[in-house]
Amino acid sequence: MTLAATIADAQIGSSPTTGSDGPARKTKGRRILMFDVNETLLDLAPLKEPFEKAYGRPDALKAWFTTLLQYASVATLTGAYHPFGRLGIAAAETTARQYGVSLDPDALKGLVSRIRTLPPHPDVKAGLESLKDAGFRLVTLTNSAPDAAEAQLKHAGLRPLFEKVYTVEPVKVFKPHPATYRSVADDLGVATSDLRLIAAHGWDIAGAQAAGCAGAFIARPGQELYPLSPRPDVVGPDLGDVAAQIVKVEQPS
Repeated sequence: MTLAATIADAQIGSSPTTGSDGPARKTKGRRILMFDVNETLLDLAPLKEPFEKAYGRPDALKAWFTTLLQYASVATLTGAYHPFGRLGIAAAETTARQYGVSLDPDALKGLVSRIRTLPPHPDVKAGLESLKDAGFRLVTLTNSAPDAAEAQLKHAGLRPLFEKVYTVEPVKVFKPHPATYRSVADDLGVATSDLRLIAAHGWDIAGAQAAGCAGAFIARPGQELYPLSPRPDVVGPDLGDVAAQIVKVEQPS
């Protein structure tokens, strides 16, 4: 059992949640699978070297991405929406000031734009194909802007595996706001409890479950479940393991 699972069990017991406390399901059998993109499907590791080179600090990528997620929360809570790419530039500027580094605007934009050309994690394509072959419908939901999300998935060779690419743009708030998950359910004509979010971020899983979705957590290195939210019924170290569990759990009726 992972540390995250141990903490979660200590907090709430071992009973998982599967979204059953959410709205009544409109479909029977398998849920539609909804995937987060950055860090879940795509590997941020190739950004580490250019960020370290630009900022002169080995922790620059982590600092930037943490600030980016913080700014997304600020934008959501204040009602002052800005596209994720703009927030990425703002976070890069803040990181530069924190580190006392002077970077021109073009350099910052070029650095942040590298997120469009990330490779998939090694386990991703086979894991997605196994779920597709098992008859699951696959979609994505990302904080990235629509054009960026399409570019990312096409570059990674994953776009043909997904029925639709959803972003937060229509509702103009960021995950984990419940409106983001509900917007996908509404477009698909299902209840949020007919969706299962697969993500490597505990905060994303917590948000999806609070909106009524089921969750599946990929415990990638350095990622943990949010300990004050119910533990999802699917937790695994990579997408291959998670996909195998989903196939067993989501038996068609």
